[in-house]
Amino acid sequence: MSRITLPRLCVAAAGAVTAVLLTAVPAAAHTEVEADKAQALAENVTVSFHAEAESDTSGIKEVRVVLPEGIAPADVTYGEGPKGWRFSATDDGYTVKGAELKTGESAEYSVVVRQLPDAEEVPFKTLQTYGDGHVDRWIELDENGENPAPTLKLKAAAPGAKPASPSPSASASPSPTPEKTTPAASPQAADTEKDDEGGLSAGAWTGIGAGILVAAAAVVFAVRRRGGAGA
Repeated sequence: MSRITLPRLCVAAAGAVTAVLLTAVPAAAHTEVEADKAQALAENVTVSFHAEAESDTSGIKEVRVVLPEGIAPADVTYGEGPKGWRFSATDDGYTVKGAELKTGESAEYSVVVRQLPDAEEVPFKTLQTYGDGHVDRWIELDENGENPAPTLKLKAAAPGAKPASPSPSASASPSPTPEKTTPAASPQAADTEKDDEGGLSAGAWTGIGAGILVAAAAVVFAVRRRGGAGA
């Protein structure tokens, strides 16, 4: 029976501990997130991202994020990012993109969130695209997965903190109040309205004119008839 020496026993124990540690440690998130106020219901929070470059042949040119429940695209504005990169909102989140970065250079940028949701953690599913078209998908909600989404862990909300009212958006804007259409007034109504204002209506002036014409015609007829009788 072979005798196990103390050095061999120490080496075997160290190997076993190393194997256990490697199994227990979760996969490192290659896109990381942090915030200046990592607290539920905190307002105007600057959230910073570090998208690590995974390609040896091409640089990152775009980072797309799917926002977690409780944060709407209208609640996010751009902070800082790589020079020349631009921010644009999407239906479910936003993108930050621009000229391709140098190979191996990480994409670092920040956004400002109007208010964080009332939750213990918020995942930001991220897709980073390289100049050659390759896409890294950090979208798994399991932190022990191979491609875990960067997740922000939040402290409990401060006492008295309340959810803010939803941000107004073009799609949710209230429809304009329909204009009230006033039916066209009848001639009789128009005449009555003018009479109420103390002036003579168009109908009254028409009647007066007709009366004058009738009287003038009667005078002419009488004169002609008298002239005929005298002859």
